[in-house]
Amino acid sequence: MPDSDSLALLERALDQTGAIIDRVRLDQASLPTPCTEWNVRQLINHTVYDLHVFTSMVTGAERGSPDADLIGADWSAAYRQAADALLREWRQRGTAGTMKSRIGELPATWAVGQHYADIAMHGWDVAVATGQSTIQGLDPDLGQASLDWARENLKPQLRGKAFGPEVEAPQQAPVYDRLAAFFGRQAR
Repeated sequence: MPDSDSLALLERALDQTGAIIDRVRLDQASLPTPCTEWNVRQLINHTVYDLHVFTSMVTGAERGSPDADLIGADWSAAYRQAADALLREWRQRGTAGTMKSRIGELPATWAVGQHYADIAMHGWDVAVATGQSTIQGLDPDLGQASLDWARENLKPQLRGKAFGPEVEAPQQAPVYDRLAAFFGRQAR
């Protein structure tokens, strides 16, 4: 996939999840999510943490603590700041070559795919938890690209706490429900 295509998918994932987070109300903070270990606030904080981790992956910087409160009282602003930083670093670096990760040396294009798939998945998680539509308003091409990336790259040895075993989903289910099932989430 050309550099511009994969970075365009990343930007779409960042924007889509940002729009979902923008619609979350503070009184929804303690609602449960498809990520059973987190409520809505914790999941949004985790998503922002992921953006920081992804940025450190691109820049080679040290990772911060997963226990830090990264979103404070303005979840949308914290998300947007982290999303903008990630996209800026990817645009500066480009997607050529390889990069180091905790699982070894990987093509940079693999990492971009991981980033947009993860962000799209967490957007779905937040949407489900807060009663937002997971059909209308979600980018079906992004959902399909994320599902394609996951099917090709999310091997059994990478599953565990973050990604549970694949859950059965009907082939005619909406693409984000199939993506969620592949990532081990129970569809609605």
